[in-house]
Amino acid sequence: MDKIKNINDILERQSYNLPKKTFIIFGKKKMTFRKVEVLSSALSSYLYDLGVRAGSRVCIWMYNCPEFVISYFAIFRLGAIAVPINSMFRREEAHFVAEDSEAEVMICSSDKIDDAVNIRARVGSLNKILSFSFDADKFPRIGDLAGIFSSGRKFSTEKGINPDDTAEILYTSGTTGKPKGVCLTHKNLISNVRGCCQVIRASSRDTFICLLPLFHSFASTVCMLLPLYLGCSTVIFRVIRPFKRVLRSVMRNRVTIFVGVPSLFNVLKNLKIPRFLNNFLLRIISPLRVCISGAAALPKNVISEFEKKFRTPLLEGYGLTEASPVVSLSPLKGKRVLGSIGLPLPSVKVKVVSPEGKRLGVNQRGELIVKGPNIMKGYFKLEEETKKAIVDGWLYTGDSAFIDEEGYIFITGRIKDMINVRGLNVYPREIEDLLYQLPYIKESAVIGVSHPRKGEVPIAVVSLEENEKRDVLSKEILNFLKIRLAEFKVPFKIIFRSELPKNAAGKIVKYVLKEEIERELFSPKIKNNHA
Repeated sequence: MDKIKNINDILERQSYNLPKKTFIIFGKKKMTFRKVEVLSSALSSYLYDLGVRAGSRVCIWMYNCPEFVISYFAIFRLGAIAVPINSMFRREEAHFVAEDSEAEVMICSSDKIDDAVNIRARVGSLNKILSFSFDADKFPRIGDLAGIFSSGRKFSTEKGINPDDTAEILYTSGTTGKPKGVCLTHKNLISNVRGCCQVIRASSRDTFICLLPLFHSFASTVCMLLPLYLGCSTVIFRVIRPFKRVLRSVMRNRVTIFVGVPSLFNVLKNLKIPRFLNNFLLRIISPLRVCISGAAALPKNVISEFEKKFRTPLLEGYGLTEASPVVSLSPLKGKRVLGSIGLPLPSVKVKVVSPEGKRLGVNQRGELIVKGPNIMKGYFKLEEETKKAIVDGWLYTGDSAFIDEEGYIFITGRIKDMINVRGLNVYPREIEDLLYQLPYIKESAVIGVSHPRKGEVPIAVVSLEENEKRDVLSKEILNFLKIRLAEFKVPFKIIFRSELPKNAAGKIVKYVLKEEIERELFSPKIKNNHA
């Protein structure tokens, strides 16, 4: 595939070379490479009639399903730009993405139509909404994907789609809580896919499973674009409960590459296996050859206990949306170091620098910076932010790290004020700004603390104006936040303090709060007296 210039070139080649091979498995539904190519062509033709052209932005706001994948490739075929929206976003969060990206069309699932119609009325550039499995009488102005797919229309790929053209804009929150659009090119994505391919030694004989939401860069690159590039199948799930369905699917579809996040592997390591499926038998019947964990830090004990139980290597990866997203991965063959995020992909360079930008030596802690063909084009319409993030081609990750003498990378924390909830970025400022809208809150600080089962969770610590009854307010505060934030951003708990710790300059000292709260909430020796 040396002559590949863009993502659509890959789909067309697989459609030609592997027309009858299954690409997408979704429950009992299966779609071949040819079928996905034909349906995406029909949708491209419809979008073209709506005025979508090269460079136009098209939002995709839906849960995992074949329509998501088809929409992606239909947009690429036009040379347009896909703008996936977090399927857990509330109306106002989705409104920001649609407005900021200046989207012309939104493709959404039926449960989002009401909100999408509201957004269309307020976003001047947005002129059409498409969906599927909805009541056409209730929503007469919504384009029906089912009818579009069955039209049989064809669209020849737009010529002149170059490797450096933007393929997608993925929105990720900034340190102030305001989302920023990460512009990833066709070259970014293809280089990342090729790098992953080399490290995990994947081939067309593999089958992937996609349990993570496709709006997330980790899932879209590793669970959609990588199988496309390899010419293999990917099993897509909308929801993973009950988990027995997932395990049955692994066996039935002979899944060889299992991609997940740390919390998922933590569940699996604690999974009770019937006695007759002893380790020896499990090793024989299991089709898995490798598991990959990404999007958040993987505890050492999870790796060792999981591998002991399932006799399958669990590789930890590291990345960020701005890097398409994979930066490093534990090697499948050769030395693996517990606690390390592995080695950089073959085409990626990394180094650790001081606050002044000076390269640091072996085992010295500083900020991890990254360089390679996978690094984003920039932030959409944010030239100054882009200049701060990318200096001389190096992407400043905001993560604190060190690199040992063998080149293995160790992440030690985050420089940026961010909380990682199941691989999704939560920025305290966004939540704190909402808390300060409540008249009875005097001070607020949102911190991330390590939960023994859930991973990192946000905790809101607040002090109240005089004479307020905190036992009544906890539920009220949470309800206030729930209708304004995606579920994963809502604090796990509201904790009240008479005052918050501050430094000499009067700034709230969050690391002190973090240490106190983790001890009080999750240490079995200390009784929790907080609301």
